[in-house]
Amino acid sequence: MVEFQTMKAKEVKFGRNSFIEVSKRKVITPLGKNEFIAISRGYYLPDETKRWRASIALPTEKEKREKIADLIKSFK
Repeated sequence: MVEFQTMKAKEVKFGRNSFIEVSKRKVITPLGKNEFIAISRGYYLPDETKRWRASIALPTEKEKREKIADLIKSFK
């Protein structure tokens, strides 16, 4: 059995009903635990329920996250 735990999450709303959620998550499996950063794109249904379209996982190492952030900031 695999269990996911969201440890922290923040979102940025954009467009009419879309959002980007950045979260720190932990996956627990019979083989052990692993933490990762997830970036998910989603939207709101008319009743304000969240639905997700896509997600990627990033490494937790600070230097790798900083390099990814620098790459994102370099696009204009």
